[in-house]
Amino acid sequence: MIEVNDLVKRYGTLEVLRGVTLSVDPGEVAAIIGPSGSGKSTFLRCLNGLETFQGGTVTIDGLHWGVETPTSARGRILRAVRGRVGMVFQSFNLFPHRTVLQNVTEAPIHVLRLDPDQAEARARRLLDRVGLADRLHAMPRHLSGGQQQRVAIARVLAMEPRAILFDEPTSALDPRMTAEVLAVMADLARDGLTMIVVTHAMRFARQVAHTVHVFGDGRVIESGPPAQIFEEPHEEATRLLLSEVQAA
Repeated sequence: MIEVNDLVKRYGTLEVLRGVTLSVDPGEVAAIIGPSGSGKSTFLRCLNGLETFQGGTVTIDGLHWGVETPTSARGRILRAVRGRVGMVFQSFNLFPHRTVLQNVTEAPIHVLRLDPDQAEARARRLLDRVGLADRLHAMPRHLSGGQQQRVAIARVLAMEPRAILFDEPTSALDPRMTAEVLAVMADLARDGLTMIVVTHAMRFARQVAHTVHVFGDGRVIESGPPAQIFEEPHEEATRLLLSEVQAA
């Protein structure tokens, strides 16, 4: 579903990604963990074209591009990628002047050209799934952070993506709200949705992910199933990261 080969990203002379290679199968949940500044969020932003990169290639659902792809072709490919891959950010990015229901129906109506009645029916179903059927007409400012993030997830699901990228979706939330959002994500994982999740929620990575990729200094330090990464890590940098998390 997703294959990345030798991805390099620089900001001037600062090399943020130093040859990242990894793959994600259809239906797989891949968790990315690592210290701040290790390139995790930049990696996700390269996958959906929010950042350009200076080396390597990306293939998502059969769509392939790299640094040698002509600009015109790259634009066409990235538009197609964004139609198939959703992204959930740290900040919720809801439209403050739209209700919960309107936030979820906006893109299906105006981007997918879905009939408004169909878009509303889809939105109602998804908002019920994320536990917000009783807040359809609320404005974002009247929602908790956890509720806003669940609306953001429903908004992405309304576009019926083949995969979703999550960029530390619970980093701005308290423990109770974090649990609400992670429960929704675990439910999506059980349904077989392909997901890449940049997270500091180690319990989620351990219990829900199929594969954990450990980032450090712009590289993938090691990858493996959660049991191996958390119980028998091969690399000293992984052991140090996990010890720091446990001590926090």
